[in-house]
Amino acid sequence: MPTPRTYNTQGIVIKDMELGDADRIVTVYTPDRGKLRAVAKGARRIKSRKGGQLQPLTEVRISIVIGSTLDSITEVETVNSNRGLREDLGLLSQAIYVAELVDGFTADGAVNPREYELLSNILVALQVVEDTEQLMRYCEVQLLAMAGFGPEFGQCVECGIDLGPRDHLLSCVAGGLVGPECKASTGDPLIHLSMNSIKVLRFFQDVGWDQAQNLPLTGEIKSELKRVLAAYLAYVLDREPRSAGFVTQVAAMGKTDSGGPLGSTST
Repeated sequence: MPTPRTYNTQGIVIKDMELGDADRIVTVYTPDRGKLRAVAKGARRIKSRKGGQLQPLTEVRISIVIGSTLDSITEVETVNSNRGLREDLGLLSQAIYVAELVDGFTADGAVNPREYELLSNILVALQVVEDTEQLMRYCEVQLLAMAGFGPEFGQCVECGIDLGPRDHLLSCVAGGLVGPECKASTGDPLIHLSMNSIKVLRFFQDVGWDQAQNLPLTGEIKSELKRVLAAYLAYVLDREPRSAGFVTQVAAMGKTDSGGPLGSTST
């Protein structure tokens, strides 16, 4: 039986790039086919309906024709435009950051329905929650865990002993906390992490956003979580996410009320 030359799927556009004079290559994250790339022919033309529906951060249903080098998108239907993200520069910068993380953590064709659900829910939540900074920290922790890079916060990564309730040191290289007996023997750079922040990170690993959003966090804890997770993500990805600079620029323009990447935007 011949292999079908067309298929249908639903996904979220996480990035795009120009191709020739009129086309775009669109990267779509889907629950059933993972990350895929396809050509949207004519999408850059002014009157192209397809181009308007394939903007980054839009959730769509698409029909695709399999090609010899790149597949082609033939039909598009908008599921959720996530319009609110484009109406606030602070929210837009944070959403682009989340999309970049998903892109960086996933290989082409790697299927992870839970990660797709997280991405979809985060983009929706950004448009309605008041504390987007807490949402971003939760998102980072969850994405790390789903990608297999979640830090170990319960045991020492060097000797395996259970860690008591106190401040500890985080090794990005080893992927978790280093206990007091092992900190002198490890040659890895270590980041101080307070007991309260460790408790928050453990909680974020274990619960859904419906519970995580109700956890009251001080400004000091938020600042520490942002700093530590930024360092850990940069190590895992082998670079700082490019969109983090965009968030910083937006914050400097006064569009958000935080001075660093992924600061909160009040709505």
